[in-house]
Amino acid sequence: MGNESDIRALFIEDDVRLARLTSEYLSGHGVGVTHVGDGVRGLEAAQHGTFDVVLLDVMLPGKSGLDVCRELRERSDVPVILLTARGEEADRVMGLELGADDYLPKPFSSRELLARIGAVVRRPGPTFPRARPPSTARSCRSPAMSSPFCASSPNTPAACCPANN
Repeated sequence: MGNESDIRALFIEDDVRLARLTSEYLSGHGVGVTHVGDGVRGLEAAQHGTFDVVLLDVMLPGKSGLDVCRELRERSDVPVILLTARGEEADRVMGLELGADDYLPKPFSSRELLARIGAVVRRPGPTFPRARPPSTARSCRSPAMSSPFCASSPNTPAACCPANN
């Protein structure tokens, strides 16, 4: 991660100070950051931009981060890391079931966030751009699913989502 924008991150966070400090740290470590301060504009930016990772606060004005995550996951396989003050197990599980790839409770270490970004970006997935047009988005409504959410991507195991067969 030596070049200025080796990784492109969309940071959807309403705390301007936290966003500025975190963006400065990440930018100094090869992550180009685009910041948006509310859920509605964040979802729009995620759907129209090409990002390697989305850093998403849960409690946002306009549209909650959980709603943004769910709607984004319907159209894209971009990795999502939830960042939130809500660190209870039930909150973490709900975020992960809605499609988040990772969950980091606030306050968090910028160094740990950078490591988690590197980890989710390294995972194999679709080729860029990660976003799928809405006409080709697939969803799994399999009654066999134990979770209300299935990522339904080409990398999803058939056991998870029979619709991929």
